[in-house]
Amino acid sequence: MTMAATTIELLHREIANPDTQWSLGTFGAIAEFSRDPDEQVTLLQSDDVVSAVTARGGVAITHAARSRPFASESISKTGWNQRIALCLPDRDCAMNCRTVLTELAADGEALRSEDRGSILFDLGLGARHADFCVRIDDRDTTARLRRHAGRPVFEPGNPAMGLILAANPHRVFISRLGRIEVYQPIPPPSGKSPEGPHTHILPKLLKSNRTHPATEPIPEGWIPGAHLYPPHPVRDALGVARPFDSARHDSFQSMMETFGHPESLAIKRRIVEAVDAGELPSTMAQTRHARTSIRIALRQMKAARHASPVLPAWLASFDQAGSETEADDAALHHDC
Repeated sequence: MTMAATTIELLHREIANPDTQWSLGTFGAIAEFSRDPDEQVTLLQSDDVVSAVTARGGVAITHAARSRPFASESISKTGWNQRIALCLPDRDCAMNCRTVLTELAADGEALRSEDRGSILFDLGLGARHADFCVRIDDRDTTARLRRHAGRPVFEPGNPAMGLILAANPHRVFISRLGRIEVYQPIPPPSGKSPEGPHTHILPKLLKSNRTHPATEPIPEGWIPGAHLYPPHPVRDALGVARPFDSARHDSFQSMMETFGHPESLAIKRRIVEAVDAGELPSTMAQTRHARTSIRIALRQMKAARHASPVLPAWLASFDQAGSETEADDAALHHDC
């Protein structure tokens, strides 16, 4: 099967899975989509695009000829994270790079027909590979926002963001590989993100101009246009711990075999073989990502209750708590 066919198969399978989550954005501004297993959803699966739309939000992902999935794992405080980045070559990922509030037009690409007459405003966050918009369906709010077009939304004294927060518009984040739309209200500054589709914007992190957390090993020359997060074997959709699910684990490891980095896979295999053979810990890889692969392999064996008398010694040698955290991932949680 070609990479294109394998990618389409992946998108078809995961868009139909209510336990798979999706995101689109950049480091410091991100939209997330998820749905409940019993939630009413409209699904589309074709060779060109997949989409899922609920009353709370929607996601649409386009399959581009030059796109490529990259599966990876990273260390978290007590376990590990897993995801698949849907990437384009750097030269193909550019969006509009606006840096000021800009009125666009009626959103003819809206996922629901009833939203296609509403007006898009680009917030002008300046990311190269994604546009971050709000969609306004109220004439008065549209007219008031228009007065502040051409100004940075976070400029001191600019009331535009206050108008947006008060209006609670749809948020529409767009890349060359698709869009995520969020229909749920924006929580107050002291509030908590709602379950399901929501957005985060952190102006300080946006200034780093990074496209993704440093803990995510995306190959040089590739830029993520969206991410998908298959069901995790030891966490539910809300991040709450659950008993180890071997089927979920095996499923993602199969994705790693197809879309993952060969070096990480080889290191993890060597660790499992060494532990199974009863070998004692030895000096191994020196790079950050190699050490991460070792620690993830050991944590996964521990979570699966892998029977080996030497596993505790390996964990003591390579996985001392506190040496690395998921700070980059955890930072991406400030609502808009």
